[in-house]
Amino acid sequence: MAASGGSEFLFDAAVYLGAVAVAVPVFKKLKLGTILGFLAAGVLFGPSALGVLTAEEGVFQIAELGVVLFLFVIGLELSVPRLWALRKTIFGLGLLQMIITGAVIGFGIFYFSPMGKGPSLIAGFALACSSTAFALSLMEERGELNTPYGTKAFSVLLFQDIAVIPLLAAIPFVAQLSAGEEAMPLDLLAVARAAGAIILLIVLGRFVLNRFFKLVAVSGSREAFTAAALFVVAATALLLNEAGLSMALGAFIAGVLLAESSFRHQIEADIEPFRELLLGLFFIGVGMQLDLGVMLQNWWIVILGAVGLIVFKGAVLYGLARLFGATHPNAMRVGGVLSQGGEFGFVVFSLGVGRGIFDVEFATVSSAIVTLTMVATPVIMMVLSRQGSARSVEMPEGPDGAEGQVLVVGYGRVGQIVSQMLRGSNISVTAIDNDPVRIETARAFGAKVFYGNGTDLHLLLSAGAINADAVVFALDDREHVQEAVAALRERCPKVKIIVRAADRLHEIELLDEDIDAIVRETFESAVRMATRTLSFLGRNDAVIADVEAAFRERDRSRLLAQKADGLHAQKEVLNQPLPPMQEEGTKEKQRA
Repeated sequence: MAASGGSEFLFDAAVYLGAVAVAVPVFKKLKLGTILGFLAAGVLFGPSALGVLTAEEGVFQIAELGVVLFLFVIGLELSVPRLWALRKTIFGLGLLQMIITGAVIGFGIFYFSPMGKGPSLIAGFALACSSTAFALSLMEERGELNTPYGTKAFSVLLFQDIAVIPLLAAIPFVAQLSAGEEAMPLDLLAVARAAGAIILLIVLGRFVLNRFFKLVAVSGSREAFTAAALFVVAATALLLNEAGLSMALGAFIAGVLLAESSFRHQIEADIEPFRELLLGLFFIGVGMQLDLGVMLQNWWIVILGAVGLIVFKGAVLYGLARLFGATHPNAMRVGGVLSQGGEFGFVVFSLGVGRGIFDVEFATVSSAIVTLTMVATPVIMMVLSRQGSARSVEMPEGPDGAEGQVLVVGYGRVGQIVSQMLRGSNISVTAIDNDPVRIETARAFGAKVFYGNGTDLHLLLSAGAINADAVVFALDDREHVQEAVAALRERCPKVKIIVRAADRLHEIELLDEDIDAIVRETFESAVRMATRTLSFLGRNDAVIADVEAAFRERDRSRLLAQKADGLHAQKEVLNQPLPPMQEEGTKEKQRA
């Protein structure tokens, strides 16, 4: 029996991983996006098609961790000041969207179905919620999360996640009223427990988390740091879940509390692979939920319901977005990306059936409608993208009036000088280093330095490389810098890359890469020393400048020759006078 169970688990795992490995590249090649690839895999291998995979409940239990990790990473991107700046959009646009959409859909269900007002309103507000995982993943994949429309969409999603709490609490009350029982009074102990959990999480985040990560970082173990990041996500999610709140909300709050931390980019990079895989599993599970049999039996209800939900939610969101200052194209995008039903609908319909406020047929058809709207969302966004680009993404936290954005990798003796000179030239500089003590010292002097492995592509992208004007590699790590440069150039073909070379051999190795500038640290200091020496020996500035230019040209020629023919190429020129000195010697002979 154990062997059979183990074999079944391995079989399911192999199918999931194979589906991801095949479907995602195919759909990306077709420019349909990875989310549709996951959905298609779920539908194809799910119980209503090939029937290879059947354990939807188990899939969602594991895949929910993907949503939790996703909300944690979103929290890392938001600082408390930024959330405060969004308060009007969150509690204005978000609140109005929930009230208008939930009330209209709820009364519509009440009017066209035999359900009472209470259950109808519960269903209406459940359908008013969009899919946080779907919408944010779609915007992130398209690079539009930090655009004006992305900010408004995120604000709505955040309010919806907050609104989930009272909505879940209302289900038992509605169930008792629907059954003709007297509703129990509000459980003040449960409210106090939830509030206490949030306060405890904020206190721990404010005074403990940063010290905890610093302690782990000092050990220098990448594995320990990854384990620490996953532990924080799991522990905060568990804390709020035990208090009766959403696991994702707990992870989100923890992320926000770490947003100002110097470790946030490394945390995000370490969590990224787990997040992507588990979130993909979530979307496969959504595809598995699409019951083709139910859709065929009630096809006209499902299609009309899905179209009606998309059109109505999209129209409400469009109007409200315009009311809150969005342009026509951006308001269309807000309506499009949030027009679907959300994963919360599955939870409400399942709980509703268990509590007796929904019958099985209504819950099944409603779940099919939600799933169909999810499937339609990527297609809607593809159509809306033809209106033009929504991207206006910038590296965060740049100073007012900054005339460029630069990411400096490595904050040692070279990186510090580079950063100081750039900041003095009114350039916004973000730096990455792997020494927590050095980072703490640098931040005390006002430098914006974050902890992390600067040769990790995920971390570079998280730190803003994709939107930077230039990336400066000031690391003394010849083994890994070359790989990092190659990966970054492939992902960010337009960014200017400047690399520190440790010595001549290192520079020769770097010539194979597409680098805009290679600076050999010993060469520059040695040339400077030579020019100062020539000055003390009485050479005039014009001659010194000519000598330096000629020497640099000869050295560059030797480098290219050494790359092609070996280290001894052109060694005969080393003891020959440079052209300016040859001319000076000729003039002296003529004068003599």
